Amino acid sequence: MQVQIAAFAKDRGVAPAKVIQVLEDLGVDHDGKAFDADQDILDLLTEALGEAGDEKTLRLASGVTPRDLATAMGVAQPEIQKLLVTKMKVMATLTTSLKDDIAEKIAEAYGYKIAWGSGAKPAAPVAKKAVVKAPEGDQIRPPVVTILGHVDHGKTSLLDYIRKANVAAKEAGGITQHIGAYQVQLPEGTISFLDTPGHAAFTAMRARGAQVTDIAILVVAADDGIMPQTIEAISHVKNAEVPMIVAVNKVDKPGSNPDKVLQQLTEHNVIPVAYGGDVEVAKVSALTGEGVPDLLEVILLQAGILELKANPKGELRGVVVEAKVDKGRGPVATILVQNGTLKVGDAIVVGQTYGKIRAMTDHLGERLKEAGPSTPVEILGLSDVPMAGDKVEPASDEREARGIAEERAMIAREKSLAGPIKRITLRDLRAQLNSGETKTLNLVVKADVQGSVEAVRGLLEKVQNEEVDVKVIHSAVGPISDSDILLASAADAIVVGFNTKPEANAKVQAERAKVEIRTYSIIYELIEDIEAAVKGMLAPKFEEQYLGTVEIRVVFNLTKVGKVAGCHVTDGKVLRGAMCRVKRDREIAWEGKIDSLKNVKQDVREMIAGQDCGIQFDGWIDFKEGDVIEAYELIQVN
Repeated sequence: MQVQIAAFAKDRGVAPAKVIQVLEDLGVDHDGKAFDADQDILDLLTEALGEAGDEKTLRLASGVTPRDLATAMGVAQPEIQKLLVTKMKVMATLTTSLKDDIAEKIAEAYGYKIAWGSGAKPAAPVAKKAVVKAPEGDQIRPPVVTILGHVDHGKTSLLDYIRKANVAAKEAGGITQHIGAYQVQLPEGTISFLDTPGHAAFTAMRARGAQVTDIAILVVAADDGIMPQTIEAISHVKNAEVPMIVAVNKVDKPGSNPDKVLQQLTEHNVIPVAYGGDVEVAKVSALTGEGVPDLLEVILLQAGILELKANPKGELRGVVVEAKVDKGRGPVATILVQNGTLKVGDAIVVGQTYGKIRAMTDHLGERLKEAGPSTPVEILGLSDVPMAGDKVEPASDEREARGIAEERAMIAREKSLAGPIKRITLRDLRAQLNSGETKTLNLVVKADVQGSVEAVRGLLEKVQNEEVDVKVIHSAVGPISDSDILLASAADAIVVGFNTKPEANAKVQAERAKVEIRTYSIIYELIEDIEAAVKGMLAPKFEEQYLGTVEIRVVFNLTKVGKVAGCHVTDGKVLRGAMCRVKRDREIAWEGKIDSLKNVKQDVREMIAGQDCGIQFDGWIDFKEGDVIEAYELIQVN
């Protein structure tokens, strides 16, 4: 009969490694997991184990690895790694050689002792899942990983190397179906990768309430180091509160300096393990594959610590990774299953769309009948193209799914007609604090130079208040960009610019997302505004809006009316009551208000480019021929 080594060892209160050692001493064949034996051999084995002593002792060689220990004790590998990280503060991959004292402490935690010697290490583990799945309830699921970083630092190359190395043997003619996500199968476990375009997509999904990523990989080129988009990606990951692993890429290139990258990371409060922090760093080459296995092991280590679980038999939950209209196939969506099991023929509601799954394929283009937690699949059968980040939910049939989707669409229309999205603003901060709506003021800070960024950030972080925590979630040099607005939208933050302006598209995006942008040229005005907002004493802020330019061509002295400027509107328009500045030889001669505006002898409200008019100013008569009037109005922006 066949006997399982782990079960045999457990029944007799000894380590599996001890059973294996005695089997080898007796000359009994085994495969590391089981052996064939009759009753005579079992009696002989039991007797030999008894003679070896009842004490749970492991006979191991120095330099043992976490994988060796896990096999020797019959313990799941992630458990050993979790113990190393949480109790002993040691970060190690499955193949890292441990110091003898560390190995002894691990063994002791499981009730074993180690007898060091030159004996053979435990038999190599057969590829298996770290945790045996129970028939029901939550089970360990694969981690979902997103790769982020600066453009040209090798995000796509790294993804391609991992995918090709893993599926090359399975692909037909090397053709892989791009579905925006794929899985990597390893002996130690499975990893699901989301192939997003970058941190913008990562945060856009978060802004829509879809937190799908378990671990973020930050790719930094060893020759370039930290770049502007790297800093943005760090801010996006930190704000999402997702564990980060840094992959220092291009270590094969001449002139690469991985140690410099580690030093730069600390400047952005990303502290590598080598510097006493908690961020794992893997040095890799997407070109040669160097270090990639180590990176994958670190991902599985982090996943083991997180104890990611889902119930394959539970209620279906999923999220849309990407979607499109495919000519000939109709709406196509890539779904990441988060809980439960998605099956062909299921009726589902996806955001404001619905359907019945007609077909389901994986990233290799292979047809699937069902997909469990953390599995990315491409589905056909939806009524329309959903949005990335839309949630996938079950329905009893297609009729019910349609009813739910149509009701959601109607509610969304009503909300859009009801009024703008409510976002945090400096002006309303005190009211929101009083109503308990917010306790943190998140800020995105942009400035013209690095010195200004550091100065503004330093002063803002000193703003103290018992009720509200002022938190700078991202700061960088340059104009206010789309990415800044996206981050502010996801984090319900206010964007603050010092000596810098928003890009045209960013301004449009901010208006659409109802994100407040405030720009300043004096640093203490910026700080005073934040302090005043926190105290609920912020005065309204106004911005100039240009109206037009007017030229004074003649000066009239009228008996009843007084001195009047005869003008011609050269650009835009001029309004009665508008603010203006009068320039003479390019210098400002006077600033004030237009008191009266006439056309011939009639009072008028406005005059436009190409028209002549008479203007009198509020309390000023020292104008001359040739003066130029710039008219503007003040618009309240808070």
